[in-house]
Amino acid sequence: MAYQKVNADQRAPGHSQYLDNDDLQATALDLEWDMEKELEEPGFDQFQLDSAENQNLENPETADLNLDSIQPATSPKGRFQRLQEESDSVTRYTRSAPKNNRCNFCRLLKILCTATILFIFGILIGYYAHKKCPSNATSSSTLDLQLYQEILETIQAEDIKKSFRNLVQLYKSEDDTEISKKIKTHWTSLGLEDVQFANYSVLLNLAGPSASSVTLSSRGQCFHPNGQPCSEETRTHSSQDLLYSYAAYSAKGTLEAELIDVSYGNPDDLKRIQKMKNTTNQIALLKLGKLPLLYKLSLLEKAGFGGVLLYIDPCDLPKTANLSHDTFMVSLNPGGDPSTPGYPSVDGSFRQNRSNLTSLLVQPISASLVEKLISSPNSRTRNGVCILLELPNNDERIVSMQVQTVTKFKTVTNVVGYLKGLTFPDRYIIVGSHHHTAYGSYGQEWASSTAIITAFIRALMLRVKKGWRPDRTIVFCSWGGTAFGNIGSYEWGEDFKKVLQRNVVAYISLHSPIRGNSSLHSIASPSLRQLVIEKNHFNCSRRAKCQETNVSSVQIQGDADYFINHLGVPTVQFAFEDIKALEGPSFLSEAHFPKHATEIEEMDPFFNLHETITKLSGEVILQIANEPVLPFNALDVALEVQNSLKGDQPNTQLLALASRLRESAELFQSDEMRPANDPKERIPIRVRMLNDILQDMEKNFLVQQVPPGFYRNILYHLDEKTSQFSIVLEARERCKLLASNETLQAALSEVLNSINSAQVYFKAGLDVFESVLGGKN
Repeated sequence: MAYQKVNADQRAPGHSQYLDNDDLQATALDLEWDMEKELEEPGFDQFQLDSAENQNLENPETADLNLDSIQPATSPKGRFQRLQEESDSVTRYTRSAPKNNRCNFCRLLKILCTATILFIFGILIGYYAHKKCPSNATSSSTLDLQLYQEILETIQAEDIKKSFRNLVQLYKSEDDTEISKKIKTHWTSLGLEDVQFANYSVLLNLAGPSASSVTLSSRGQCFHPNGQPCSEETRTHSSQDLLYSYAAYSAKGTLEAELIDVSYGNPDDLKRIQKMKNTTNQIALLKLGKLPLLYKLSLLEKAGFGGVLLYIDPCDLPKTANLSHDTFMVSLNPGGDPSTPGYPSVDGSFRQNRSNLTSLLVQPISASLVEKLISSPNSRTRNGVCILLELPNNDERIVSMQVQTVTKFKTVTNVVGYLKGLTFPDRYIIVGSHHHTAYGSYGQEWASSTAIITAFIRALMLRVKKGWRPDRTIVFCSWGGTAFGNIGSYEWGEDFKKVLQRNVVAYISLHSPIRGNSSLHSIASPSLRQLVIEKNHFNCSRRAKCQETNVSSVQIQGDADYFINHLGVPTVQFAFEDIKALEGPSFLSEAHFPKHATEIEEMDPFFNLHETITKLSGEVILQIANEPVLPFNALDVALEVQNSLKGDQPNTQLLALASRLRESAELFQSDEMRPANDPKERIPIRVRMLNDILQDMEKNFLVQQVPPGFYRNILYHLDEKTSQFSIVLEARERCKLLASNETLQAALSEVLNSINSAQVYFKAGLDVFESVLGGKN
């Protein structure tokens, strides 16, 4: 049996305010929900759509004003609907004729006139009462469309541009604390309540006093990481960017050895190379991308390599990006303060001596230096096709690399501000950006991130000053130490772990929102994918060049990492990308390039992209913060699990367990989420129980053992092209290097336990509703 979703715009009152009426009507007619006739069990045939009385058929001009009259009796996605009672506004006036015939014509005419007037007044009163008065089924704390519009319409591109330029002026600041103070002062002036500093003394690996170097021993030529010769003049006039071409938390020292090209460093590459050469204590020439850097370094370390020269192949970059001579910085820190792994760096904490997190000497270099090391020809294209940089197998290059960095304890500052919720103040929606860290001149995306979050705070507080408050608490965070391994967010998360485990509902990431200008790229947890698709559809409908909806659950860079992998929090991120960057190898964003403010403004000169990101993120934040039932989709999680098990080698046991998970999710969504549309079912205990289950359902997919650089939340994939569980794919690849399949069996066991945990979780939720509320509806 298929369910039709009627009038979808009523299900999500926070739709984009810049839609035309035609868009709304088209959306209402086009959206359709189909459960693939899965709900064939007894009792499901009772879910029928109630027919709604059509109103104002004679007056097409008022038809758009009465879309509330068409409502489903049940919601396929289990959200609260704004139910509309059947209109009784048309009053029928009838009067029986007198029994005697003494009534003259005038009296009869007066009666008819009076009846007609009363009839007309009845229609008018009923119409305006219906138009102006909200339905009793609508929660008084739920934002209506007009309120969303009033908040989001105050967000203007010009204001974001001014804020961005003001932040860029702080770029020359040598103290991270000064920037944090400016942000706190600004947020406080906007009216945000309870803005605090969260300071942590952490171990940072900083650039050395002089730039690292790479020497081609056969010719005696010394080069800086950007490819410039190591002359006195170069050292004297080297820019700050040159110093920051290093790998934070790499081993330090000097190594002279053979340079071996390992391409992207995946298991196939290493298996091929180890058959030809001895890799012990040699130097690997490694391309960034396709797989997490920490994972590839772990493979190289196990293969016996002593050093790594890391670069980005020009063929992997968009054609508009000319970074052949640019240097970059990477962090080898998986997250948090390295001296306090797994616990917060507060006063009195034990500090471990971990100045380096790998035994490898790692040095990022530019593509132009690679061309010099491998004696590459000048032409990098053939028949219009870009040729990847490659060292011929029969060529031998002996190089010497020198890595020098400085390890110091420094203070990392987070700025955290709270807007307390009215109905559920103990439930948090966290909105995260990051601010500039003075220990590395890494781009200006932090200014975009901070300008966007500040613009939304400004719009929100304008409405708060008029007496409105969200139902749930919104927590605004500007993180420090992001480039060194998301240190600020990790330390704050570890510091408040117990509170966050219980209270956090969702995380909205604003990390590096403008990376290009050709395509909107949306990343969302499976449970929030439907909500993000709606927002993308509405934004797409007003753009001249509308790409296909692009929403995925893939690993992302930035401070969402702790909330996804340690708390199992549903997450959303909107960002503009270059199409080429989406098509090419992933994980190129692990490199931090020095990017000047003018380049951000070149990509978005009028800051319209910034405005779009602010409004899309704002709509999602408002909807999660104000809907009585969280807009999470339980069935989508089960469907994601089933899709992740599709492949060449299906596991019968896993498929059977995933099928049971889908059945439990369907029952939960139908039996417990659908009745939420009935006003009689909106009792506080039901709402609270339902939200608690929705809030924590993704926590079932956190696993303990994953390869370095992989997400512990297995619902996220390495890239958009493969849908299988990442840890299973990696284990199968690892079997090519190992003699046994123990790694694969361990990965399959982790997946099996996660699916079983989720199935038991939904089953327990069904049992609780049945026992507490006296049976299912």
